[in-house]
Amino acid sequence: MTRLLPFLHDELAPFPGRMNVALRAIAASAIVIVASMTLEVPYLAVSLIVVFYATQANVVVTRLIALLFLAGVTLAVGCTVLVLKLTFDVPLLRIVFASAIFFCCLYAMRIFQFGIVFFVAALVTIYVQTFVDVTEDAESIVRATLWVWAAVGYPIAVTLIINSLLLPAEPRDQMRRLMVAKLAVVQACLEAWLDGSTARAPLTAHDVESTTTALQKLLRFSGMRGKLDALAQSRDLATVTAVSNLYVAASNLRPSVAPSAPLAARGRALRDACAVLARAIENDEPFAVVAPGAPQSDPNAASTQAAEPPWALVAMNRALLDLAACMTAQTVDMHAPPRQPVLAKDAWTNPVYGQFALKTLLAVLVCYLFYNSADWQGVHTVMLTCLVVAQPGLGASSRRSVLRFWGAVGGSLLALFVVVFVLPQIDSIAALLVAVLPVLFAGAWIAAGSERISYAGVQLMFTFSLAFLEQFAPTFDLTEIRDRMVGIFLGIAVATFVQITLWPEGEAALLRRRLSASLASIAKLLAPGDAQRETSAVAHARIAAWAALSDCEGLLLRVALEPTWREGEEERVTLLANSVLAAARELLLAADALRSASDAAGAALPARLDERMRDFASRAASAIAEYARGLAEPAPSASAPRLPGVIEDRAGESERGAELLAEAERVRRAVSSLPDWVGDAAASPLALQAGAHHD
Repeated sequence: MTRLLPFLHDELAPFPGRMNVALRAIAASAIVIVASMTLEVPYLAVSLIVVFYATQANVVVTRLIALLFLAGVTLAVGCTVLVLKLTFDVPLLRIVFASAIFFCCLYAMRIFQFGIVFFVAALVTIYVQTFVDVTEDAESIVRATLWVWAAVGYPIAVTLIINSLLLPAEPRDQMRRLMVAKLAVVQACLEAWLDGSTARAPLTAHDVESTTTALQKLLRFSGMRGKLDALAQSRDLATVTAVSNLYVAASNLRPSVAPSAPLAARGRALRDACAVLARAIENDEPFAVVAPGAPQSDPNAASTQAAEPPWALVAMNRALLDLAACMTAQTVDMHAPPRQPVLAKDAWTNPVYGQFALKTLLAVLVCYLFYNSADWQGVHTVMLTCLVVAQPGLGASSRRSVLRFWGAVGGSLLALFVVVFVLPQIDSIAALLVAVLPVLFAGAWIAAGSERISYAGVQLMFTFSLAFLEQFAPTFDLTEIRDRMVGIFLGIAVATFVQITLWPEGEAALLRRRLSASLASIAKLLAPGDAQRETSAVAHARIAAWAALSDCEGLLLRVALEPTWREGEEERVTLLANSVLAAARELLLAADALRSASDAAGAALPARLDERMRDFASRAASAIAEYARGLAEPAPSASAPRLPGVIEDRAGESERGAELLAEAERVRRAVSSLPDWVGDAAASPLALQAGAHHD
């Protein structure tokens, strides 16, 4: 309970955009309820779940999910009608054909980027089999199947209209608001530095990671919107890169005593330039003001003043200068955000995909045999549960199972309360909406949260709707609520047993490999290279590294939920992975700080110190790369690096040299914080299964 309450507090707390998503979902749901009840369109619960799935954070994702849903249900209905036409009189052949389609859909769900199309197709294919067990009338079965398409199709149209006209969330507007908010944080950091205040908490590596990845996602969605030309998209990319660089530099701005008058003037100039940039972003105008923090002809030149500016100020100035130069050059020659491949590289060689499809099919068939043998049609949700909780990786499956169970419990209890106490008072469609919409809003609010809780909101709404809204007249049959809960519980039990015992797909080894790749990319950033290396190339590599660490964080959350037969091993792997991830975040920030400090020193750096710094950077990069190679081994052999400092005595060094040595010491501490990871249960069956085939 001590962990549950803080978790719920964090996950249910409001954040910018959450109310917008919930209101759009409720508006579309209200229209769908009225239309389905008035026109007697069946499968209202299915229509509502389509609304919830399609209503996303912005218009681009909403349209993409909606169209994929429509494509998936069209594919499923077409295949199902064809199977029924050919095999209706031969039950065994019908099951074989449906199983083959189901298997192909599950395989395609794993290998294609848009796997939701095939997930919907598999869901409808297996759901329609329950129609055949209820009636032998072929015409009514075909009509019921076609009504599934209608129940999915028209809510998609309603959702698209609502999301385009009512409180539309454009990804580019979201991106601009986020950049303005982050620039305000940068200005606050500069204010704290100018005042010499230590009251403000410094920005953490996690803050930098979340900001960088969020901006990149919104930039990609903005490009998918297709409303801007190549030049405008290039300007957006340059602006996002500049804001990310400013935020990184602000995280490295150390509080100290109040700066001298010349340094304070530079700090105020940069603060004002950030304010100008924020106004330009708000007004959607090009940034045309050059920051006066350094001479425009040579922004890297050493200061002639007694006190040199901190390298973080120099890095901020360079970011603003580069942005102004890009706006002036009117160029589109920049690094575009990476695009994910449509088809997995190992689509036809990785046996994990086929094993996943086969064991999920086996679980579904076992449940199908059970509820037909028991002649208990009310628990047909047992089959759907096996598919819904089947996720890549045991951790993801465990999380989906828990969310489905508790979401179903919440939805069933709410349905029970409404049926017993509220339903007798309902005598109109308006009263029905008053009774239903608060429950749907609660589900929408939860569904708009993070992936750690969002599916529980969808399941709460769906279970409530199945029990309360499936009939066009009041129903007081409480056995349906009981049967669906039993079906969900049994489905989770069967699916979990099959997932664990047949080709368990653990992700612990995959997590190590991802962490290894992230550390290797950080080592390349740290390694000394061409001094004239493009700033945009460095920024692109840094952004890619932050994105990789963000992916590792999501993977770590799933690994922590993996069931294991070895007591204590889950905690050990999670603890080690969390330590590596924290060290990698700090290392990436420190490596970028060292590079920026070295660039700020430029030619003013003494040859002796420059040689020492290059040697240190080379040894640090080699140590990180060696650790990464050990981490990627099937039986990990990554020993904590022991990296000596650059120099013991800093006396006599210039201010810039001392600053550079301090950043080198920060890198050394980050490298030394990498933990020993030698011979753990990556050799366990779950980890070896994933490590042998995954990447």
